[in-house]
Amino acid sequence: MGFLAAALVSACLNAVTQEEPEDPHRWHPPGPVIEHVPLHFAVRADGAGSDSETGIGALIPWANRLWAVGYVAHIRGSGIGLYEIRDDLSWRLHPESVTGTFANRLVHWRSKHVVIGPHVIDPKGKVRTIEPLRKHRITATANHLTDPDQVYMLTMEGLLFETHLGTLETTQVANLVTELALPKGTYVHFKGMHTAQGRVIVANNSYDEKEYLKQRKSGRLAEWTGKGPWTVLEENPFVEVAGKQNLGAGKTYGNTVYALGWDHASPILRVLIGGQWKRYRLPRGSHSFDHTWNTEWMRIREVQTERYLMDSFGLFYDLPALTYGGHLWGVRPIASHVRIVPDFVFWRGLLVLGGDQTDNAVGQPQSGLWLGGIDDLNTFGEPTGWGAVWREDPVVAGVPSDPFLMTGFDKKGLHLWHDQQERVPFHVEVDILGDGHWRHYQTFQVAKGQTMFHAFPEAYGAHWVRVIPGKSCKATAHFVYQ
Repeated sequence: MGFLAAALVSACLNAVTQEEPEDPHRWHPPGPVIEHVPLHFAVRADGAGSDSETGIGALIPWANRLWAVGYVAHIRGSGIGLYEIRDDLSWRLHPESVTGTFANRLVHWRSKHVVIGPHVIDPKGKVRTIEPLRKHRITATANHLTDPDQVYMLTMEGLLFETHLGTLETTQVANLVTELALPKGTYVHFKGMHTAQGRVIVANNSYDEKEYLKQRKSGRLAEWTGKGPWTVLEENPFVEVAGKQNLGAGKTYGNTVYALGWDHASPILRVLIGGQWKRYRLPRGSHSFDHTWNTEWMRIREVQTERYLMDSFGLFYDLPALTYGGHLWGVRPIASHVRIVPDFVFWRGLLVLGGDQTDNAVGQPQSGLWLGGIDDLNTFGEPTGWGAVWREDPVVAGVPSDPFLMTGFDKKGLHLWHDQQERVPFHVEVDILGDGHWRHYQTFQVAKGQTMFHAFPEAYGAHWVRVIPGKSCKATAHFVYQ
C-alpha cells in the first residue's frame, strides 16, 4: 500500500474509532474518498445491542446540500435520521432528525419544498417535521391529484395520507390493505407511488414462497382517480412507480409512467403511455431479490436531464424519459451489479448511490455512499441475465407472450418445453425497432418430453422478442443471456 493511501486509511480508522462527541448534530469535517467511497461518512447504528439494518433510504439535492435520510427496520434503533452533506463532504446529523424507516423523497415544485422522510425542507434549508408521521414507515410521497398545496404520503403498512405542506396538517385518506383486498396472512409491504395522467398509482411488493408456488397473490399494482373505488391492475408484486411530475393526461409525448414488478417467471415492466397500460418483461440479473424485503430497494430515477436510470434485479438500465408512437423502445442494460442501492441521484456533477450494506448479522450495522461518474457504471460488470415469459404456465394457442427484452446482451439462448403428448410448434417473433412491428424469426417444433434449446446467432439482436404457442398447453419459454 502506498504512503498516501495508508495515511488516508489510518486517518479514517482513527476517526471511526474515536468516541462519539457529546453533540450528535455537530458538523463532521471532510474526510478521505477512496475508490469512489467517502469513508468518513457512514450511517451507523450502535455496535452492541442493535438488531436492525441501518441504511440510507433516500437522497435528494436541495438548498445547496445533499440530504440523506436513514432507514432502520421496523423503526428500531436510535441516533440516525436526516443527514445534511456539504460540497466538501463535511456533514452533520440534522437537529430535526427522526430515527425511522423512511424511503420517500419528492421535490414539490408547486410549493418549492422537498419532502424526505417525515421532513419538509424549504429553499433555504429550513427543516420542519410532520409530527403525525414520525412513527410511520414512510415509503413514498407523490403530488396530490387536485390540491397543489398537498402531497400524498404512503406507509409500508398501506396507509395513505394527505399532508398540507404549509400547515403540515395530515389526514388519512385510505387503508390500502382493505381497499385492494390483500389476502389474509399477507406480509404487507407497500413501497412505490406516483401521480400522473389523472391518477395516483401505488405498488405493494408482498412476495414469498406462497407467491412463488402460485398458492397466493398478495402483490398489487393499483390506481385511483381520487373518486370511487381503486382499480387493481395486477396481483403480482410491484416495488416502484416513477415518471415525470406532470398531472395532465397524455402531455409530453405520453407523459410516460413506469412500474416495476415481477412474478415467478421474470421481472415485469408496466408502462402507462397516454392513458394506456402496456406490459413488458426483463431478464433477472440475480435471484437474491426474490422476496418481499429483499426487493424493496429497486428504483427508477431521472438522474440527468431527461435521462432515466433503472435498477432492476441486479441490473442497471438506461431508460428513455419519452415514448413515441405508443411503444417503449430504447431500454438498454448498462451493467450487472451486486450492490443494494436504495436511492441514487446526481449531485455536483457526480452520480451518488445510497446503500443498505450490512445489518447486525455481520457486526455493527452501517451503510455508506458511492460517488462517481454515471459512465463508471459500465465497469461494474457485463450485463447478463435470465428470465421466462412462461414458466410451466398454461398458454393459449395463438396468444403471444409478453415482449421480452433482447437488446444489449452478447449471447442469447432460448429453452422451450411443453406438457403435451404430441409435437407443439412455437413461433418466435422479434420487434427489431421497438415500434410494435413483429417479424417472424423461426418456428420450433418441440416434441413430446423434449426440452429444446436454441442459441441465437452470435451478435444477433432485436429490441424485443416474444413466443406464440401453436397449441394450447402448459409451457416454458426461458431465455438465458450471457
